[in-house]
Amino acid sequence: MEKTIGDSPAFTFHQKIIIAILALLQFTVILDFMVISPLGDILMKTLDMTTANFGFAVSAYAFSAGISGLLAAGFADRFDRKKLLIFFYTGFIIGTVFCALSSSYMMLLMARIVTGLFGGVIGSVSLAIVTDLFVIQQRGRVMGFIQMAFATSQILGIPVGLYFANHWGWHSAFIMIAVLGVFILIAIITQMQPIIKHLELQSDKSPFLHLWHTLSNKNYQIGFTAIAFLSVGGFMLQPFGTAFLVNNINISHLELPMVFFFTGLSVLFIMPLVGKLSDKVSKFKLFAAGSVISVIMILIYTNLDPIPLWQVVVINMILFMGIMSRMIPATTLNTAIPEMKDRGAYMSITSSLQQIAGGIAAVCAGFIVHQETKSSPLENYNILGYVIAVITLSTILLMWRVNQLAKKKDAVAKE
Repeated sequence: MEKTIGDSPAFTFHQKIIIAILALLQFTVILDFMVISPLGDILMKTLDMTTANFGFAVSAYAFSAGISGLLAAGFADRFDRKKLLIFFYTGFIIGTVFCALSSSYMMLLMARIVTGLFGGVIGSVSLAIVTDLFVIQQRGRVMGFIQMAFATSQILGIPVGLYFANHWGWHSAFIMIAVLGVFILIAIITQMQPIIKHLELQSDKSPFLHLWHTLSNKNYQIGFTAIAFLSVGGFMLQPFGTAFLVNNINISHLELPMVFFFTGLSVLFIMPLVGKLSDKVSKFKLFAAGSVISVIMILIYTNLDPIPLWQVVVINMILFMGIMSRMIPATTLNTAIPEMKDRGAYMSITSSLQQIAGGIAAVCAGFIVHQETKSSPLENYNILGYVIAVITLSTILLMWRVNQLAKKKDAVAKE
């Protein structure tokens, strides 16, 4: 007789190992993607990059991850998921090592593209593994653990990465991620069993035909647009965050880890609260409230003059609380849109579009923001704030449409 917790079955030992592997895996992938933004100021100075160059370096990963995620959406269900994970994670580690070895802007750009091509598929393979190995009553808790990777990479990963960069050069931050990745890869090879149940359910539909049907569905397009717009704000704000803090607010490189540590802590604290809240109140209202808080905080943040460290930390904490209050209800509402048979393709397309939209946003931000010399203050950061504010407000309208669709679908299901 299987033990249960409330109504949901308890995890077996093998399931616990899988959760640990997937959470650590997400931690390295998210950290690899996010660590480049805090290293922004160091990289622009050492590799002699302009703000536009740096925008491209950030977005190179996002573009290649988005494109590879889309291509993989078609055929991801045709292989043993364990083998697929090993293949893409190995490529991801090799790409990260190349990032560490980069000595020029072009080398770094190429290394980011390679890392993105492999890293972009890992998220959707992980989601598919969760769906295959856990019953629906367990998935909420599993996703909770895996989502914590995002906050942990903020709290632990980025400050540790910056500490490494400050003491042993920026290359060491990427070497740290690659070394951790090798240990996780060994765990996948030795601990995970083959995942082949889905191979019995093969449909005759060609993978790209299935992808096309999902893309051309009118209702799905509303969800795609809303989620793509959702990631634009973060991608515009974050790449130049450290350069802004260092050159405009006069925060030293040694103080930067503190800012990220406390911001990450507030995210860890707020995520479970928002999750619970979004199950109790209207998800759309929560999203709208989070958006309004975000807009106010972004306008304050991008217009800051030099202020003490503790004030920077407080503003950052409130800003991220607003952003998280948008992310969780939006993601939950979005999962209500696709039909069961389209779910895998829909999720892959959504995450790919998020990456691609984010990539475009980072490039645009690189052209809006300007820096005369490597140590002069960033110019036009406030204009970036106004652009993000307008985009953030427009997502409320898009999310309202998603909410209407989710309600309609719910009503039909109840009849």
